[in-house]
Amino acid sequence: MSKMEVKTSLLDNMIGVGDMVLLEPLSEDSFIENLRKRFDHNEIYTYIGSVVISMNPYRSLPIFTPEKVEEYRNRNFYELSPHIYALADEAYRSLRDQDKDQCILITGESGAGKTEASKLVMSYVAAVCGKGQEVNKVKEQLLQSNPVLEAFGNAKTVRNDNSSRFGKYMDIEFDFKGDPLGGVISNYLLEKSRVVKQPRGERNFHVFYQLLSGASDDTLKKLKLDRDFSKYNYLSLDSAVVNGLDDAANFRTVRNAMQIVGFMEDEVQSVLELVAAVLKLGDIEFKPESRCNGTDESRIKDKNDLKEMCELLGIEQSVLERAFSYRTVEARLEKVSTTLNVAQAYYARDALAKNLYSRLFSWLVTRINESIKAQTKARHKVMGVLDIYGFEIFEDNSFEQFIINYCNEKLQQIFIELTLREEQEEYVREGIEWTNIEYFNNAIICDLIENHQNGILAMLDEECLRPGTVTDETFLDKLNTICAEHQHFESRLSKNSKFLTDHSLPHNCFRIQHYAGKVLYRAEGFVDKNNDLLYRDLSQAMYKANHSLIKQLFPEGNPAKVNLKRPPTAGFQFRASVGTLMKNLQTKNPNYIRCIKPNDKKASHIFTDSLVCHQVRYLGLMENVRVRRAGYAFRQAYEPCLERYKMLCKRTWPHWRGPAREGVEVLMADLPVPAEEFSYGRSKIFIRNPRTLFFLEERRRQCLQDLATLIQKIYRGWKCRSHFLLLKKSQIVVAAWYRRYAQEKKYQKIKSATTVVQSYTRGWQARKLLRELKYQKRCEEAVTTISAFWHGTQARMELRRLKQEARNKHAVTVIWAYWQGTKVRREYRKFFRANAGKKIYDFTIQRIMQKYFLGLKSTMPSVSPIDKSWPANPYRFLDGVHTELRRIFHLWRCKKYRSQFTEEKKAVYEEKLEASEIFKDKKALYPSSVSQPFKGDYLEISKNPKYQKLHSAVDEKVLLADVVNKINRANGKGTARIFLLTKKSVVLADQKTGQVKASVPLPDLASVSVSTQSDGFFALRLKEGSASAVKGDFLLSSDHLIEIITKLHRTGATAADSEQLDIDISDEFLLQFKHDKVCVKFIQGAPKNGNSVSCKRKNNRLLEVSVPTTA
Repeated sequence: MSKMEVKTSLLDNMIGVGDMVLLEPLSEDSFIENLRKRFDHNEIYTYIGSVVISMNPYRSLPIFTPEKVEEYRNRNFYELSPHIYALADEAYRSLRDQDKDQCILITGESGAGKTEASKLVMSYVAAVCGKGQEVNKVKEQLLQSNPVLEAFGNAKTVRNDNSSRFGKYMDIEFDFKGDPLGGVISNYLLEKSRVVKQPRGERNFHVFYQLLSGASDDTLKKLKLDRDFSKYNYLSLDSAVVNGLDDAANFRTVRNAMQIVGFMEDEVQSVLELVAAVLKLGDIEFKPESRCNGTDESRIKDKNDLKEMCELLGIEQSVLERAFSYRTVEARLEKVSTTLNVAQAYYARDALAKNLYSRLFSWLVTRINESIKAQTKARHKVMGVLDIYGFEIFEDNSFEQFIINYCNEKLQQIFIELTLREEQEEYVREGIEWTNIEYFNNAIICDLIENHQNGILAMLDEECLRPGTVTDETFLDKLNTICAEHQHFESRLSKNSKFLTDHSLPHNCFRIQHYAGKVLYRAEGFVDKNNDLLYRDLSQAMYKANHSLIKQLFPEGNPAKVNLKRPPTAGFQFRASVGTLMKNLQTKNPNYIRCIKPNDKKASHIFTDSLVCHQVRYLGLMENVRVRRAGYAFRQAYEPCLERYKMLCKRTWPHWRGPAREGVEVLMADLPVPAEEFSYGRSKIFIRNPRTLFFLEERRRQCLQDLATLIQKIYRGWKCRSHFLLLKKSQIVVAAWYRRYAQEKKYQKIKSATTVVQSYTRGWQARKLLRELKYQKRCEEAVTTISAFWHGTQARMELRRLKQEARNKHAVTVIWAYWQGTKVRREYRKFFRANAGKKIYDFTIQRIMQKYFLGLKSTMPSVSPIDKSWPANPYRFLDGVHTELRRIFHLWRCKKYRSQFTEEKKAVYEEKLEASEIFKDKKALYPSSVSQPFKGDYLEISKNPKYQKLHSAVDEKVLLADVVNKINRANGKGTARIFLLTKKSVVLADQKTGQVKASVPLPDLASVSVSTQSDGFFALRLKEGSASAVKGDFLLSSDHLIEIITKLHRTGATAADSEQLDIDISDEFLLQFKHDKVCVKFIQGAPKNGNSVSCKRKNNRLLEVSVPTTA
């Protein structure tokens, strides 16, 4: 609609009839035709008085934008075209301004858009109420509770891809300003049978598919799940993937919503573990096994799924396995244990799965309530939103449809009562005489179902509780006996003979005539579903779980609180919850939204008359219209009525100066409307027949056309006069501009002529002045030229004179020089012949030496001290010089190389030099050690925490730390020891514990003995009589022998402050072991044990070390 088309009433630009109360003539066909007409023009909302009919468009429409919210905000209900926002605004303003608690009842069958309608109501209220950080947080939590409940309570059905499989009632609490404080959610009858079995073409609850599609691989691994839907028996495969439904994205939305609502991370994990446990539970299968007494019992086929489920829930596998195989019945002081056959085991498994999921869902609702409940204790204003399943009539109707339709009967009853009460209250409030309205009262149907003595639910409970054999057939027999004469109950086996030949009524079924039509119920399953029995053994097994959530879900499993009383039946619980809901609704002002699905194909632009007609009937919409029209079809406040119709009377047009009621009375008296067609209330006028309203609208339309013509006439006159005045004003402006332009052109011509005369005069004067200046310049140039020629002549004459004088002076100088030369040559000639040979020889030698040094410079070797190259001597007489220069150059580059050394590097080279002096050409192991740097501390003993205790036990600085093998004198075996060398002593310690085994001061060392071969053995020989020589000498083996002996040799001389330590290099030497002297002999042998050196004890006096021969 454009900005110019602003509606001020639902009667403006009306497509069809916006309010069914005004429909004329009123019939079922005209009712449906009006819905079709509005639906074809995207008008999905229609009123029945204050009731909103909502058609599901199955597509997005641009009528739910923020601009629409602002358009309907604080507007009268009938002020704009029908919209769900109008109802939400009316309810919210009544709650905020009149302090009336409100409830919004949303009904309709699956796929009619009930859930979306509840979301729209909540989003509108959230948009129009107050702002603020705390308020926004509450609003966000209330809105985000929907995705969580939809994931766990909604499923894909043949009628709806997001069907609510539970009833939800939410009380939103507001403060005195109308800002939300919190809310409370109540849930009714979750369809838990869907957990274990789904009809063809339908899915299980959304959360199972969302978890498998959207959870990370790590999460699925923790939950012991796989992404493949086909691996789980509880998930149907024919509809696992739904077009337009992104399970992975929805899972992320649910996780985010749970975080916003206030779930802790461990709570979310616990919930996902229980969902995974339900999936695992469905994969447990049983096999029969015969016992010796002839009875059959069940056994689990594959225990892997049971094991994984028990790990998730923290239950001992044996406990749950026994609960699936046995059932314990307690009667006072006796316990009787019976085995379960395969069918009973499957029943127990499915019962556990249904109860586990149902209780988890109830816990979720309770947990959400804890987060969103109002924190203040003060009295709150309440707005309730009821989103509950509509009346259901399927081909096969069972216990679920029975109690759903019972709930709808109660809602219809309260709807009629509240609607009539509202009508009556308004008539009394306005002082209008009340007219008794006849309508169908469905209290007789409600009594048939809920009567405490002879009601169907009471008889079902009685059958479930009585001893003996109880079946669905005995329940049906009881119904046939007691309810046979009831006018709304039909059964082929009842005493009423008129149904005996009714072949549309099977023998195992009964039929109830509801307000919305007759419904055939199959009695099969009524008793089991009403019992909703979970064996006590399974409850107790669940209570034993270590899982944080399971114990809360199964409190009856506590052995300390065994209750032998039978739990209440499903029907009893539902009847009680419905009774509580009805009491709650009767305390609030009702607002109704009736949702209708236009077709079964979930497609837009398709309107199926038969389907819509069926829903219109069972929703009782025609009954609603008749109740509304039984009194006065239309009522309107005096002010808007006068404002709308004041043009119909000359006395009220264009302005009425008095009270609005008097203006309406004058208006109606002036119109040809019978007095019995309307009545005056205190604040409103009541119109009995829609024809009267349409008559007023038609007269108003004609008047508006006449007014439009008058307005057009006045407007055209004003427009023509305005145009004439504009032309006149424009002519004056154009004339003024033209005169100005003409004067400017004349002025420009005069100015141009004057300029030309001036320019000619100035040109003549300029040319005259130019001629005078040119003559004066020529005179000055002539004088200058004559003067220049005269000065040139004088300068040339002077130049010639100076040149002649210079030539004369040069001639004298040349003559004098020649004379001096002749004189000198005469004097020198007598000395030249005596010294010529010596001078030529000296010159020759000088040239040869110069050439030699230049050649040596270009062929100089590198500055590396190990480079032994030197250029050849080209002259034999320079042999001594050549050799001396080579020596000097070598000394120079050695000095230069040494100057680059640090103190540490000098010390290393000194050690290497000393090692060379000790071992070169004496020890076969030495050449391989030359290229290996001396590291010293191979164990990093100061940094390694393993040797911290050992490092603290040694006071001096450690010069060398290495692992050596101490040779056992008894058998020649080696034991690993830590070898430490300090400035004062040698320390041997245990490699594993770091405990010091021996400490030898360096002055106590007499000598060190090694072999000439490539082994790493060395002996520390101690001085006789020293304190360290008590246990005898040490025979050790190391991979760093050369470095150890070299450092020991250098350090020993410093410590002893005397001669250096003796190094004995021999293949045979004596060692003192305690009181015996043992000879250590080194021999060469064939390679054994991977080319390693071996040591053996030959006798008491000989240790033989076999060294492999190197190639």
